Amino acid sequence: MATKTNTSRNLYKIPLILENMAIAKKKTAAKPAAKEVKAVKSEKKEMIGKITHFFTEISVAVIELTKPLKVGEKISIEGTTTKLQQKVDSMQIDRKPVSEAKKGDAIGMKVKDRVRENDIVYKVA
Repeated sequence: MATKTNTSRNLYKIPLILENMAIAKKKTAAKPAAKEVKAVKSEKKEMIGKITHFFTEISVAVIELTKPLKVGEKISIEGTTTKLQQKVDSMQIDRKPVSEAKKGDAIGMKVKDRVRENDIVYKVA
């Protein structure tokens, strides 16, 4: 009987031995050449304000600025469901076009897509 238990124990070990052999074979197999990954240049962002209102009919956002902003700069508007980047083509303060706005100004700006109140506005460098 001692031989039966020894044999039965060894039978249970066979799948493990075969599995270990297969793993060892995979490890020694030639690995494909690593793909060259291009370095993604991370954009530098600086928070400059937040959306306080959005007019859906005319797609205009009201932005309360915490830092200055000029026409021609690139901005990113980000929120829970919003991720939008665009260049500042024009902006208005009290319905008058301006080329730059300072900290504390509430500006109106035409945006490409829907944004939501409390979305954060970043200046992208």
